[in-house]
Amino acid sequence: MTATKMPPLHQHEEEKFFLNAKGQKETLPSIWDKPTKQLSVVVPSYNEEKRLPVMMDEALGYLEKRQNRDPTFTYEVIVVDDGSRDQTSKVAFKYCQKYGSDKVRVITLVKNRGKGGAIRMGVFSSRGEKILMADADGATKFPDVEKLEKGLNDLQPWPDQMAIACGSRAHLEKESIAQRSYFRTLLMYGFHFLVWFLCVKGIRDTQCGFKLLTREAASRTFSSLHIEQWAFDVELLYIAQFFKIPIAEIAVNWTEIEGSKLVPFWSWLQMGKDLLFIRLRYMTGAWKLEQTRKMN
Repeated sequence: MTATKMPPLHQHEEEKFFLNAKGQKETLPSIWDKPTKQLSVVVPSYNEEKRLPVMMDEALGYLEKRQNRDPTFTYEVIVVDDGSRDQTSKVAFKYCQKYGSDKVRVITLVKNRGKGGAIRMGVFSSRGEKILMADADGATKFPDVEKLEKGLNDLQPWPDQMAIACGSRAHLEKESIAQRSYFRTLLMYGFHFLVWFLCVKGIRDTQCGFKLLTREAASRTFSSLHIEQWAFDVELLYIAQFFKIPIAEIAVNWTEIEGSKLVPFWSWLQMGKDLLFIRLRYMTGAWKLEQTRKMN
């Protein structure tokens, strides 16, 4: 009764453009166009004016060095401002001015969609053969993208050119338990159980924000995504497993950064509700998985 049949893929008119380094409007490309870059990095950002520069400095420093070593390597970084109330877009645009709009683009959403919704908007405007999701807090060391690339390559041959490599913090679980309260540890185990029981089996850490997808895997999964809030990762992997897309889970270096937008109890409660709805809505046919659809 409460489910919409398919996720809304509508873009506001303002969201169909980005500003180039000179401040002029240009039309965003589409994921259904042919790729023109090797790697797209999508960075969802909501009120991240303070944390974003550290992440961008590390990411662009790495990407520029890699391009200097290998001139055939091409990349883009897409910062998606998810309706921020601070200066996130202005901070991100400074990098566009420094590196050029062919390498750094800023998409400013009209209103807050949620992390999953912001990433989807970035993915649908990307030009890369491979698409990396990376959090704005820089919690994962950016050079670990090479680990994900190796994990992706190890999955070959890719069915229909689709494969996913997920960064994982599962190897850090014992250390994190020692630093958490019993209540937060209980919430964590409860969430992991619900993920395993209701949605995704075989992936120990579904929530790490560092994921690498082939272009074909990204278009297939994100065009079917319904959840736009924090639990979107689980539905993304649920969809991938439904389509039998091979998934690798790769250990990455991760550090907890202050300023998380997650409110421990209420965010976990929301995610628990989302997990239940993912399972029930797919089981009852309220949500159905179809082939890829283009955005309006």
